[in-house]
Amino acid sequence: MSDAQTEPVEETRTRLQDVPDWDYLLREFELLYRPGFAGGSKIIRGHRKRVRDSLAAIIDSNPPINPRPPASKPVTAHLNRAFDVGSRYAMFGLAKALERVAHLLTWEYGYEKVPKALMRKYAYCEVLGPQGPVVTNKLILGFVLFAPETTYPQHHHKEIEESYISISGNWSENDQAVYSPGSLILNRSDHNHRITTGERDPCLLAYAWVGPPEKLAKPGMNFSKKVG
Repeated sequence: MSDAQTEPVEETRTRLQDVPDWDYLLREFELLYRPGFAGGSKIIRGHRKRVRDSLAAIIDSNPPINPRPPASKPVTAHLNRAFDVGSRYAMFGLAKALERVAHLLTWEYGYEKVPKALMRKYAYCEVLGPQGPVVTNKLILGFVLFAPETTYPQHHHKEIEESYISISGNWSENDQAVYSPGSLILNRSDHNHRITTGERDPCLLAYAWVGPPEKLAKPGMNFSKKVG
């Protein structure tokens, strides 16, 4: 037997560049965090840079893809409407890129016990992070979908900095303002926040989480109080 025949075969693993739809989705996400409007806030500008720099480095590293079994939740019956509404606004590129992989998404709740009031009105999907499908421990990117007339109860994230960008639909946080597609809001670590959505259309938000790898691996999300 020749040496060529006895050499071990190197295992090939699917990488980001092997699956263009995931690559395009992340590049659309990266566009959202490029230098631009921060409302004069150095804190928001700093967060955008942290997300942008981390994501650029992850894309350049060509990370592994670990497909997860697709899963839906009752609220995903509203997803097509969210894509339709999102196609009308400035976030249409990201909405379309997400639609391309919609059949691969793993929608989940993220809590051991989900209030009955939320079971038909909320779910999220991670697209980059420790759980994959694009695997990294340096950043989490994903999407959260709310049905119309939803109240997502007050909660916070320990040692995790979180931003939301509206892709489709209008929403408010802590009754302070109404946010429309393209709006960004930053929740710093331990900040309590509650989300409410409009009466007519679902709301699709992109989110980014920045924090220590051990916290991103086990974020331990908890509600601050029960649904009213």
